Amino acid sequence: MTTISRARSFDKAAAQYAANRPSYPVSLLDALEEVADRSLTGARVADVGAGTGIATALLHARGARVVAVEPGDGMSAQFRRSLPDVPVVRGEGDRLPLATGVMDFVTYAQAWHWTDPAASVPEALRVLRPGGAFAVWRNDFDRSAPWLADQEARLRAYFGHGGGALGGGSKDRVPEGPEFTVRRVAWTRRVPLEVHLGSLGSHSAFLVLGEERARDFLAAERERLTSLFPDGTVDEPYVVTLAVALR
Repeated sequence: MTTISRARSFDKAAAQYAANRPSYPVSLLDALEEVADRSLTGARVADVGAGTGIATALLHARGARVVAVEPGDGMSAQFRRSLPDVPVVRGEGDRLPLATGVMDFVTYAQAWHWTDPAASVPEALRVLRPGGAFAVWRNDFDRSAPWLADQEARLRAYFGHGGGALGGGSKDRVPEGPEFTVRRVAWTRRVPLEVHLGSLGSHSAFLVLGEERARDFLAAERERLTSLFPDGTVDEPYVVTLAVALR
């Protein structure tokens, strides 16, 4: 299965993705503004790999003038339903359909690992104004929680590789280097068990697995987690890692 095929797998599950995937804490945007040394309010922002618009919605609510960049048909359609007032253009991070030197921020939320950094970094820098900020961030489960560590072990055993379905492997890391300032923000969301399972099932590892096999794994997870969370509510601890470089 190619990287492009895995990325395109989200199109058939766009509604599931939008309904169940976590957003990001407001404190993440506070950290971004602090590192960039400028406000998002009124800033021109390109949100690349915007998906259904989870991060775009936060940037828009902050007062940014956002244009979203998204390659997928299904994700773009869901984006337009969710954020009809925010422009979305079709394109990929390796070849941004944007003019040179026009953006104050270029952001990647949970989408950096779908790009080729040799192409996407120069593209991000190309569209930024001097002094603009290139920002990448991702949510990862805080696996110091024992139940999440146990779930990750089951995922690794099921899929037979180190990354599991929850991400966090080497390909999923934010950019590194002396030009990047890194911040980490811990947060928790409290959701119904079915939302947790729906979010898990919206990862590409499950989407390319086949409906029957994915359903079997998630049914077994439902049974295990129901015994741990008998009220049907799950506290999901996350750590958001943010990396910012200034042009």
